[in-house]
Amino acid sequence: MASSSEVSNSSLRPKLVLASASPRRLALLQQGGIEPDALLPADVDETPLKNEGPKDLAKRLARTKAEVARKTARNREDLKDAYILSADTVVVVGNRILPKAEVVDEAAGCLRLLSGRAHRVYTSICLVTPKDSIRERLVETRVRFKRLSREEFERYLASGEWRGKAGGYAIQGLAGTFVVKLVGSYTNVVGLPLYESVALLDGEGYPVRFTWLDAA
Repeated sequence: MASSSEVSNSSLRPKLVLASASPRRLALLQQGGIEPDALLPADVDETPLKNEGPKDLAKRLARTKAEVARKTARNREDLKDAYILSADTVVVVGNRILPKAEVVDEAAGCLRLLSGRAHRVYTSICLVTPKDSIRERLVETRVRFKRLSREEFERYLASGEWRGKAGGYAIQGLAGTFVVKLVGSYTNVVGLPLYESVALLDGEGYPVRFTWLDAA
């Protein structure tokens, strides 16, 4: 049960909605000492539009998720003045956008393309303020995988860790052993660039360090 001081402190700060069901994005925010007041994942079609590039895709989906969550939040008394934070991550090899793998054939196709090659990971974050202003950031990270052995390929597919992951892998899990080189934000590859997200919230007046004194 929350203490009276925790309840009081919670009532003093503005509300924050994370427009995502991703446990990884939630965990990253919590790592930064930020606890969303609600999770409002948006079920949107993530199919790229014709001739849509990876940066534009990530930005469009992040903004769409934020807008869907905003409509829900503004109709709730407890969240009508909340900040809304959303994100979308896209993995690209060459000019090819990799899917969010849901079946083993998709994951296998991703691994074949990623093995022994460099790829790019883009995450777009979108913040809707209580006054309905929209702020966005796009973050790029470059990652190189080792050339996967047949055993690594087959065992990773068997692990099921790839399911629901952009590009068919989770860098924070077993696939971290495949990474030879990473240039840029690691948390971006996990799914939410933490530095940029915190900076965006901080710049728009959200008290990101509100709970830091209680972290010890």
